[in-house]
Amino acid sequence: MSLRASREPPAENATVVTSQKVCAGRADEYQRRMNEAAREFDGFEGAEVYPPEAGDENEWVAVFRFAGVDYLTAWLDSGRRRELLDEGREFFEESPTQEVLRGGAPAEQAPEMVTAVVSHEVRPGREEGFLRWQERAFKAQAKSPGFMGSELFKPVEGVQEHWVVVFRFDSREHLDDWLASDVRQTLLEEGRTYFASYDVRKVGSAFSGWFRFGEGKQDNAPPNWKQAMTVLLALYPTVMVLNLTEGRWLDKLGVPGYIGLFIGNMLSVSALTWLLMPLVNKALAFWLVPSRATTYRVHLAGAAAVVLCYALFLIIFGLTTH
Repeated sequence: MSLRASREPPAENATVVTSQKVCAGRADEYQRRMNEAAREFDGFEGAEVYPPEAGDENEWVAVFRFAGVDYLTAWLDSGRRRELLDEGREFFEESPTQEVLRGGAPAEQAPEMVTAVVSHEVRPGREEGFLRWQERAFKAQAKSPGFMGSELFKPVEGVQEHWVVVFRFDSREHLDDWLASDVRQTLLEEGRTYFASYDVRKVGSAFSGWFRFGEGKQDNAPPNWKQAMTVLLALYPTVMVLNLTEGRWLDKLGVPGYIGLFIGNMLSVSALTWLLMPLVNKALAFWLVPSRATTYRVHLAGAAAVVLCYALFLIIFGLTTH
């Protein structure tokens, strides 16, 4: 993540961060159903769920990513989602909240990295002052130990009125130190001139750590199209092997499909995160690392190698399954 705020994030993708306090013991099943429903909608790209940290209130955070704002709003306004929200009211300790983020790039993350999502209700007519205040806050924040980047998201017309800031630190301790610091408290007092209220949510994640080629610089992450090609290279054979082994074994045992799918997803994600992606990243480092892939010839050679691997896998599994 760049160390400066992005004033004009690209509009090709959209993310919603939802937060809700759920009664103990009721969150897992409800969130699974919500995730499965979202996957059925066009433009769905991924979902992540973050249970509360030890010592925190029972607040669960879920992140849903779609290919664009139109896709995201179709999900948010859908009858299916409203049905699930109505069903889940008995599980909620209070009404859920949500922030919609348009644009932004996938973040390079270390396993202990933690993210804060802060929404601001900016006073009418104070937008320019808020931006100047936020710029001062970013500069102060950049001096805080463990800071790894921040991004500013403008309101999405017709979807959300709040301004949202996302910032990351290398550990929960460093994030908490910044949030409780005298510098930040002073900034908040100054900022009340520009915003009527603000809300902070903390999200801990190692899931985005499939691509790690440096510490703290978004420029060290490969472009999105290379990430997608590389994940597919590792994911396809993983899923095929699991279907031919674990999948058939579970079918013979009569395990219900939804449980089998969960087990398969758990195994494939584990294999990707801790085994296959590190190996693939190492083998394709000449192509993935931006500082090494500096010529058109290298870009073409790496892409050709990945496509060749696709073809080999298709041939192998074509012969195997027949």
